[in-house]
Amino acid sequence: MPSMKQIKQRKKSVDSTGKITKAMKLVATVKLQKTKQLATDAVPYFDAMYETISDMIKKSSGIKHRYLSGKEGAKKGVIVFSSNKGLAGSYNSNIVRKLFSEDATYDFNPGNSLIYSIGNKLRDDLKRRGFTIERDYSEDMEDVHYENVTIMAREILDDFVAGKINEIYLVYTFFKNTIVHIPRVLKLLPLTSVDKNDEDTELLGKKTFVVAKSSYADDDKMPMNYELEDDEMLNYTIPQYISSLLFGALTASLASENGARMTAMDNATKNAKELSEKLNVAYNRARQGAITQEITEIVAGANAI
Repeated sequence: MPSMKQIKQRKKSVDSTGKITKAMKLVATVKLQKTKQLATDAVPYFDAMYETISDMIKKSSGIKHRYLSGKEGAKKGVIVFSSNKGLAGSYNSNIVRKLFSEDATYDFNPGNSLIYSIGNKLRDDLKRRGFTIERDYSEDMEDVHYENVTIMAREILDDFVAGKINEIYLVYTFFKNTIVHIPRVLKLLPLTSVDKNDEDTELLGKKTFVVAKSSYADDDKMPMNYELEDDEMLNYTIPQYISSLLFGALTASLASENGARMTAMDNATKNAKELSEKLNVAYNRARQGAITQEITEIVAGANAI
């Protein structure tokens, strides 16, 4: 049985840990309120952006453009959002499980994928698995500015045009509420029709947008008419589309991370409190036992005299 000194030292350590986790919970709560508002405000615009560009690109299938088809035989570009810090519960591990789920329609492996990492937790994990980290934007994870995202989108599109990658996938965590965070994999380019039954067609908001067939038989064959030249319009809209989805994924991922960390730290604080109470009971029992032992020894000594 542990001594009173050992129990007291352990209780002190647990109480200290509880204070730290409580402080971390408060910090995560404040950050959550800010990032949650950003993610919520972004939902309508980014969902509408995906729906509009999907329909536009579908009807531009006859147009040859550098952003509409990748180089055959090139690797997949996988943009992965994770956290820079730990203590966020299952936030990062859920993304890993989603990436390598057995029923996934995609196939990401070190031989066919290049990683564009935003967040060093999964960057380090994927590097250990043998993946090549093509670009690392982990420093931008905490800096929520649209300008940083546009630079990121331009560099990834440059790799697409240069033939380093022929597909672009986005892996992020959809923020449903403070408790529920859903990892998602979304194909950005080349953009094709999506299946209504595919759970990954739900993007940033509650609504699921799909490139649905029109009730008119010839509607799918109608070409997209641009006021500007095709190249000029697509040169502007595709980077805007990629930037918009990346910024939406960034805000959703940050909100999910802070929600997961707040929940994890709240649970850790409760567990520390419960353990401290148990140690307090154990300490009192040990103290009472020591007092009883001393009284017994005094009485035994008096009787001996």
